Amino acid sequence: MQKLLAFPLTILYFIFFGLTLVVFHPIQWFCKNVFGYKAHKISVDWLQFFLMRCLNVLGTTFSFTNPYTIEKGIPLILVSNHQSMYDIPPLIWYLRKHHVKFISKKELGKGIPSVSYNLRHGGSVLIDRKDAVSSIEAIKNFAKRIEKNKWAAVIFPEGTRSRDGKPKPFKTKGLLTMIKHAPNALVVPITINNSWKTLRYGKFPMGLGANITFTVHKPLKANLFEDKLELISLVEAQVKSTIDA
Repeated sequence: MQKLLAFPLTILYFIFFGLTLVVFHPIQWFCKNVFGYKAHKISVDWLQFFLMRCLNVLGTTFSFTNPYTIEKGIPLILVSNHQSMYDIPPLIWYLRKHHVKFISKKELGKGIPSVSYNLRHGGSVLIDRKDAVSSIEAIKNFAKRIEKNKWAAVIFPEGTRSRDGKPKPFKTKGLLTMIKHAPNALVVPITINNSWKTLRYGKFPMGLGANITFTVHKPLKANLFEDKLELISLVEAQVKSTIDA
């Protein structure tokens, strides 16, 4: 019965989702080109808010638990498991005061209204997964930009999404590069649960009633760890400690 109900609600969701992306694309362009970075960032933040409201059509709810006070003006490396594209709007919205940026595959940099524009012009980095050398160089420059501007970089070290919520082993190279070239960053482990349930039937119809939760774990100062692999192992253990799968 729930799957039958998912068909019309998914169609309604896609209509709202598409309209949101189309409406915010020129808004982003106008804010960026007329008023600059700050206005563009605000438009991107509110885009995420409305994308989350679109998901409410499917009965999706969000819970963000962060018991730690993280001051503004500190570079952050946000390390999280990855379950679906719907991980992204809440991370940007709930952590918006930290100017959240992403490492994304280059294919997302074109063809998607609002999303591609933000990835190209909002401070994130696009990498070619087939070219490891250029990808690491791009991540290195991205880390330096995060350090300089005191922004927050999200990295999903699993390398791909988990389609059933079960975590995959962390790949360390990109994260090591981030830590090395943003040495003053706080490394913030985050656990995401239930995002994969929005795609439990595949892309169509979408799953109903997912309660997507985000749990922020204790931030760690990267420069206090001489052995960066030890730091990554600790972060991986924290992220996976509260995964429900």
